[in-house]
Amino acid sequence: MNPDDAISRVRQRIAEAAQRSGRSADDVRLVAISKRQPVAAIESLIACGQRDFGENQMQEAVDKIGYLHGQPVEWHFIGHLQSNKTRYVGNNFSWVHTVDSAKLARRIAASVEEAGESVNLLLQVNISSDPAKHGIKQSDLFPLVDTLLEEQLKNIKLRGLMTIGQRNANETETRTAFAGLRALLEQCRHRFGNSFSELSMGMSEDLEPAIEEGATMVRVGEALFGHRA
Repeated sequence: MNPDDAISRVRQRIAEAAQRSGRSADDVRLVAISKRQPVAAIESLIACGQRDFGENQMQEAVDKIGYLHGQPVEWHFIGHLQSNKTRYVGNNFSWVHTVDSAKLARRIAASVEEAGESVNLLLQVNISSDPAKHGIKQSDLFPLVDTLLEEQLKNIKLRGLMTIGQRNANETETRTAFAGLRALLEQCRHRFGNSFSELSMGMSEDLEPAIEEGATMVRVGEALFGHRA
């Protein structure tokens, strides 16, 4: 797959979806999901101007980040994060999309404080109550935010929410889930302040409805890199 063509097609899809929803394409951050992709493929997208990359396996990610040190990119951790891997967040990631407990947030805060940095956190919500997916229940979201704000953890910034679309859902079901997450973000902003501004939702197959329902970040792998081996 030609990287210039692939990224142009994805950016066009983003622009058209943003226009349909009365927004600018600049309001949507494209996160290229580079898991199980070789460094050369990532470098090709960097050469095309791509700046945000997402990984879901910590050791693989740390190896790539080390190899690409100095490149003008931001790294996003988008996989389920085990507590014993949080020590790698500092010095490596600008964003973690998958926080689903106070314990995990505390561990991340300790990691980035030791590194003398800060990290942006998104709270993962299992908006469709899918038992096969990680993430907190909607009813647990406000108590979790209350806890984290009361603890005043240093070096972490609560920036918004993330969800993963349900597999094999029809468009109505997909849109309902995405709209539900947007409504939750609006409630968070009203209750906790304007720092809650980011919605990470939508992938290669459903980025259009995600953007039309308010996504500020889309996580795209296959449409940029092609099928993984």
